[in-house]
Amino acid sequence: MRDIGVVAFAQSGCRAANRRDDMADILAPVIAEAVTSVGIERGDIDFYCSGSHDFHEGRTFAYIESLDAVGAWPPISESHVEMDAAWAANEAWSWLQLGEGDIALVYGIGRGSLASDPDQVSHTQLDPYYLAPLHPHRHAFAGLQAHALLATGTVTERDLAEVVARSLSAAVENPHAQRSGVHAVDDLLAQPYVASPLREHDTAPLGDAAAVLILAAGDRARDLAANAGRRPAWIRAMDHRMATHYPGARDLTRLETVEIAARRATRMAGFSPAEIDVAELHTEYSYAEPMLAAALGLAPATTINPSGGPLAGNPTTATGLIRLGEAAARICDDTVDRALAHATSGPALQHNLISLLEGERR
Repeated sequence: MRDIGVVAFAQSGCRAANRRDDMADILAPVIAEAVTSVGIERGDIDFYCSGSHDFHEGRTFAYIESLDAVGAWPPISESHVEMDAAWAANEAWSWLQLGEGDIALVYGIGRGSLASDPDQVSHTQLDPYYLAPLHPHRHAFAGLQAHALLATGTVTERDLAEVVARSLSAAVENPHAQRSGVHAVDDLLAQPYVASPLREHDTAPLGDAAAVLILAAGDRARDLAANAGRRPAWIRAMDHRMATHYPGARDLTRLETVEIAARRATRMAGFSPAEIDVAELHTEYSYAEPMLAAALGLAPATTINPSGGPLAGNPTTATGLIRLGEAAARICDDTVDRALAHATSGPALQHNLISLLEGERR
C-alpha cells in the first residue's frame, strides 16, 4: 500500500440556491484556492474525480458542466460518481494506490436547494417498484428510523436537541456554515415536528456549495504539504459497505454496515475509531450522531463534528467529502493526530464509508 494523504482542502460557503450561477461558477474559485495553496499547476494533476447528482440538477449528465472549471483540454484522466463525492475520494485513493500517478484532485458540487420542492425529487431516487410509488417525503424514512431508535430507550428527544444545540454552537466558528447560533435545548424542544420525532432543526438544511481535496502519494505529498506550511493527513484506511435498499428488510436501530466498515478499516489502519481525536460524521439528521457513535465505538472524549457538521449546512453530494476535508484539515494544521471521517448515502443510513486518517510526527 502506498502512503496517500490529503494535502489541500477548500470549500465554498453553503448557501441557498443562486440560479444565476452554474456549476463552474461555484467550483472554479474553490479549485483555484486548493491548487494555489500547494503551489502546483493544473497540468501537475494526474487524475480528477468528482461527485454530483443529476436528480438535484434536474437533467442528465449535469456534471459535464463542472468540467469547464477543471479544464478538459488538453485531455485529462477523469472520472465521476453519481453520488456523494466522498466516494470520488475513495476512487481517487484507489487509483493512486495503483501507481498510475502521484497527485489527484477530487471535487464535489452540491446544489440540493435548486429544486423548488425537494419532496418531488427525493422519492425518485428510490426503488421504482415498491418505494417510489409511495411518494415518501424526504424526511419520512429518517422519521421512521428516529422513532425506532427512541423506542429502544437508549436515546431521548432531549438527547437529539442537545446534539443540535452543540452542532449549531460549534458552527458559529465556521465561516462556511449555512446555519449556526446558540440555542437553548428547551426552546428547541418546543418547536413543532416535521416528521415525528424530528423537528426542523433536527434536519440538515439544503444548500449549495463546492468542496475540493487534493490527494498525493508519499514524498510528493510531504513536499506539497510543506509548500503550504502543513503536514499531510495520511488516509490510513477507507472502507464502505451497503445494506439492502429496502428499509423494511433491515433492523433500523443497528448500523451493521458501519460496524463492518469500521472493523475492516481498523485492520487496515492499525488503529480503531476508539483511538481517534476527532470524528466528522455525515449526520443529516440529529439522531444519526448517537447511532453512529455507538456503531463506531467512539470514546467519550472524542470531539464530534467540531465544524458543526451537516446540521449546519448540507450541500448534497459534497457533504460527505466535506467531512473528509474537515477531518483532514485538523491533522494538517497539527490540531489533532488522528481523525475519522464518515459519509453516507441512501435512505436511513443505507450506505456508509469510513475513513481513518493520521498525521506523522514532524
